[in-house]
Amino acid sequence: MRVRVIVPASSANFGPGFDVLAIALALHNVAELAEADGLTVEVEGEGAASLPRDDRNVVVRGARLVYEAAGRHFRGLAVRQRNRIPPGRGLGSSASAWLAGILGANALLGDPLGPDAMMELAVGQEGHPDNLGASLHGGLAVTCWDGETRAVVSVPVPAGAEFAVLVPDFEASTAAARAALPVSYSRPDAVYNLARAALLVAGWSQARWDLVGQAMSDRMHQPYRARAMFPWLDGVLAAARGAGALGAALSGAGPSVLGLAPPGKGATVARAMTAALASAGHSGQGHVLDADARGAQVERLP
Repeated sequence: MRVRVIVPASSANFGPGFDVLAIALALHNVAELAEADGLTVEVEGEGAASLPRDDRNVVVRGARLVYEAAGRHFRGLAVRQRNRIPPGRGLGSSASAWLAGILGANALLGDPLGPDAMMELAVGQEGHPDNLGASLHGGLAVTCWDGETRAVVSVPVPAGAEFAVLVPDFEASTAAARAALPVSYSRPDAVYNLARAALLVAGWSQARWDLVGQAMSDRMHQPYRARAMFPWLDGVLAAARGAGALGAALSGAGPSVLGLAPPGKGATVARAMTAALASAGHSGQGHVLDADARGAQVERLP
């Protein structure tokens, strides 16, 4: 038996939702897995020149986790990856790879693990439950996954907005982005983000895009990462708003930027962000993407 796993990209830290909110986007990595004697890995598309093709490959590592958890012997796999999510850009490429391996192996073994068990395996390795929650469940994912609570709630995506994404032509280190953050925050800054995260979810659930746009500002990570790594960020965010965006935010740990635009304005916002990045001396690609409402999908092939 072969299986195909289709996993969407994710934009985490959505607005004020640092480490909590993420949106699944209709940009997908596809992996096909089949049991085999020995290991073969093919990679096409994004990361084809750099991703490992041995047991260091993240899809393979994810699959091994499931075999171990299920108490099954791992003979090998034939893996074929077709990647559209660029790595190192803040769009959840690592989360998508872990999920592809975990979901694919689980299907090959007859589904011994449920969604929470697979999420737990992925979080233990990937470390970003917000990305994983969005890519697994789709929509706007509200994720609380810690020592006390393990929950992912997917809030459906209402009509009435487009997602403009600026993808710079360079990668950024997640570790460096984490290192740029302070060890503690002031009470006003904490309340600022808490209020806007609550407002964003409330506005989203009622398709109040005006409220969502007002809520998409942050004091937890963007100011620190802009100073340390992305001095062009404020200019890109301002360009997005000037072009009609309801709001804009750094995607994950960056360097991609997500703009929320009214219908018909997505391409205009994407062009404005790309031009602002270019004026700062960097190139990038602008895209208009739909949200992915379904999350990761597994297909059993003949």
